[in-house]
Amino acid sequence: MVIVHPNNPTGSYASGKEAASLNALCREYNLALIVDEVFLDYPHDGAARSSFVLNSEVLTFTMSGLSKISGLPQMKVAWVITNGPEEKRQQALARLEVIADTYLSVSTPVQLATPVLLEQRKHVQPLLLDRTRANLMELDEQLSRQKACTRLEVEGGWYAVLRVPVTQSDEDLAIDLLRKMSVMVHPGHFYDFSSDGYLIVSLITSQSEFLEGVHRVLQVLSTE
Repeated sequence: MVIVHPNNPTGSYASGKEAASLNALCREYNLALIVDEVFLDYPHDGAARSSFVLNSEVLTFTMSGLSKISGLPQMKVAWVITNGPEEKRQQALARLEVIADTYLSVSTPVQLATPVLLEQRKHVQPLLLDRTRANLMELDEQLSRQKACTRLEVEGGWYAVLRVPVTQSDEDLAIDLLRKMSVMVHPGHFYDFSSDGYLIVSLITSQSEFLEGVHRVLQVLSTE
């Protein structure tokens, strides 16, 4: 069973009650839990969320990397932390070792630089959090001045989801916004939304560009 904690792009964290339910489901059907936590360090309210790293009730693989933790996607450093019942954990580690030996390993220069790159998160994360929070406030301010669309609640991460009128497919709308208004957004189906009416915007865009981009998007949506 795969979960993203917090979810991308909705930004919802798994609660303690939800984690317990996931563990119960995994035990019942003999499943492993695979958890993507790349956005864990970016809660908008500043309250730290629990990681699945210490989840020992079922076999759990928790994944993260420098891409989001330190804002360094080009460094290509990521990791998997394995936890769970001891016998299953040891079996999983042996199999992961085979997989690791089968594919190209991380380059030596990046491995040696990883401690320094991880340290950079202390400087990068506050900047990213300030920007995402400021852009979210700006988005809410602009949304409050119109009635055409709203946004879904978001707890963390780098994205916000807009609920928009369904006048055409999300993909056609995204293409129109790009061609006519020079604004790039993602259609909901990129993230497996089951119906049209959703656009995803990035909250890490520079604040001046984000302000103008949201203004242009809402200008189009308010006239449809």
